[in-house]
Amino acid sequence: MTETKTKYLFFTGKGGVGKTSLACATAVKMVDAGKVVLLVSTDPASNLKDVLESPVDENINSIKGIDKLFAVNINPENSAEEYRNRVTQPLEGIATKEEIKKIREDLSGACTTEIASFDEFSRFVSGETEGTKFDVIIFDTAPTGHTLRLLELPAAWSSFTEENPDGASCLGPTSALKSGKERYNNVVYRLRDSSLSSFYIVARADKASLKEASRTSYELRDLGMNNQLLYINGVFKAIDKGDQLANKIEAMGSEQLNSIPENLKSLTLTTFPLLPYNVLGIDKLRSLFDSKSQKLISENMIAQTEISHLVLKGIEKLTDELCKNQQHGLIMTMGKGGVGKTIAASAIAVLLAKKGFEVLLTTTDPAAHIQDFIEQLGELPATLTVERIDPKVETQRYTAKILEHKGQGQSEEAKKLILEDLKSPCTEEVAVFHAFSKAISMAKRKFVVMDTAPTGHTLLLLDTAGSYHWDIMRNNVNAGRLRTPYMSLQDQELSKIILVSLPETTPMREAGSLQDDLKRAGITPYAWLINQSLSMLSGISDPLLKSRASAETKVIDTIKTTYSERTFGIPFIAEKRLLPALLDSHLNEIITSNENRIAKA
Repeated sequence: MTETKTKYLFFTGKGGVGKTSLACATAVKMVDAGKVVLLVSTDPASNLKDVLESPVDENINSIKGIDKLFAVNINPENSAEEYRNRVTQPLEGIATKEEIKKIREDLSGACTTEIASFDEFSRFVSGETEGTKFDVIIFDTAPTGHTLRLLELPAAWSSFTEENPDGASCLGPTSALKSGKERYNNVVYRLRDSSLSSFYIVARADKASLKEASRTSYELRDLGMNNQLLYINGVFKAIDKGDQLANKIEAMGSEQLNSIPENLKSLTLTTFPLLPYNVLGIDKLRSLFDSKSQKLISENMIAQTEISHLVLKGIEKLTDELCKNQQHGLIMTMGKGGVGKTIAASAIAVLLAKKGFEVLLTTTDPAAHIQDFIEQLGELPATLTVERIDPKVETQRYTAKILEHKGQGQSEEAKKLILEDLKSPCTEEVAVFHAFSKAISMAKRKFVVMDTAPTGHTLLLLDTAGSYHWDIMRNNVNAGRLRTPYMSLQDQELSKIILVSLPETTPMREAGSLQDDLKRAGITPYAWLINQSLSMLSGISDPLLKSRASAETKVIDTIKTTYSERTFGIPFIAEKRLLPALLDSHLNEIITSNENRIAKA
């Protein structure tokens, strides 16, 4: 690990696979070997401060408890606000207050936030950081779809600024970016130089995660980023061979490791075990690369384990409540990447359809794993329709529509200029939002269940909805009679948001933070759904699983008392065909039986 020859290390992969833990552990390992290291988070839902147990903000700060380690969090909202200020300050005294206000509102959309964040990100790759000289810079990046979008931006924007040197896009004048074509070209060069940049693709030993890792590898190579390594995290080894669940989990993991996608087989592979403790703090981060330390901490944790079963109502009960006295509505699953939003949305949609309701199941997630789950069922209920809001397809449709509308009667040269303008990175955000709005309107006639993107991406999407709302209200004389998508999301009768979390501290905090952000926007979540709960199961004897089940109880208690009285659960299921297993009536009978047993006690 410490022999790496590159200055820039990028950790990427499906949400929830442990990128932050491994990025931080790598940083600690390198510092222990004498390097001066900077950790940079480009994730809108960053949890660096939790993992490092030290304050992390938008300034470069040293980390408590370890010399020569520094960290910084690129805050998307702060970056966007600074960008808006740079656009509008030169207009002070020239434009009216109303004109400046309109410009600021026009620059409040998702793509403005993303490119402003990239503008900050680029200075760390271009070698322009102030102060301390760093031997290594490690990037704890956002979940895969967001990361690849971020990494595509250097090439996109070097081209865009070249074609529009003095022009303005939905981002305002390109001169408002801190850096121009020269810095962007430098960033592109460094990302593609295998002697300077390494890409650590992080996955779990399960089919969906490895499929995502495979896609990531292909897309990185398409971008010219070829220096890749594969980390598979959370590999489980049973301790008690008499525990049937433990044996199943181990067997499934081993099967997946023996059949990884072909394009990943050429990458250098390192595996990391599932641990009975949360990897928080410098000592536990050190243990990720030290098996002796792992054993010592694990034995101490297992010795203290006392397991007590918590009861959570299952997903069938949640579905019953969602359709109580209602024939239609919008149901959105939200949360951090990798917590189980897709399986939750799929199960709710199927259960509603089985009750005879008309249901549309759709996703705005670029990673889109819905089809994988739905294919496990074989035959779908007759009243269920499955769709995907595909960003690339929606962009093509939107571009064609705008070109047809604006290009009428124009010369071929004029049409070319319109098409060039539509190459702006923000076009995709606008196109996806139009499809998102259409899905919301359908919720007035049927149930629309939407599997949304990871937390940061979802908030950007909602920010677009909010901007669109205010634009309509400002420019339409009949605004009093209009009902915008933003207003629909605030309507608790029509829209019900389910926050999905794992029974672990960090996902809980991040879901809590999302809940706070939603409430500030006037949107109140309907319920919390806790996925992969071991504490909902009885009969566990494996010490490692018992330790993890025991650790859940405090987290679930906190969720029920602090965040939401309406809390439901999905038990840990060790089956390849996960959706059919979750919908299996026998499983729900077990959950109901446990509920009744505890109620009587």
